[in-house]
Amino acid sequence: MGYDIHITRAAEWSDSMESPISLEEWTAHVEGDPEMRMDNVAEATSPSGDVLRYENPGLAVWLGYSGRSKGHTPWFDLRDGRIVVKGPDEEILQKMRAIARALGGRVQGDDGELY
Repeated sequence: MGYDIHITRAAEWSDSMESPISLEEWTAHVEGDPEMRMDNVAEATSPSGDVLRYENPGLAVWLGYSGRSKGHTPWFDLRDGRIVVKGPDEEILQKMRAIARALGGRVQGDDGELY
């Protein structure tokens, strides 16, 4: 699994549908940020050679992340009214905070802690 960090407008990320970030808002934000791209699909190859594929119209990638040169892709996944990133480092958290400010939200971990 992994630990998720959420950009949400709700007091608790699990209540994000009470004041959701819409796909239209998220798409407009991504289109206005030259460091981001809406991909809508992610693929990875498992050690056994199986291709794992995830599709979502709200799936974006941060192209400006320094770790991309080492093969790490920071996916920002809009689902259930919030944007979810799995296991972000401090650089990704900074980007998440900037996005949260732009969208009128905040950054919150699975256990409710704020970043």
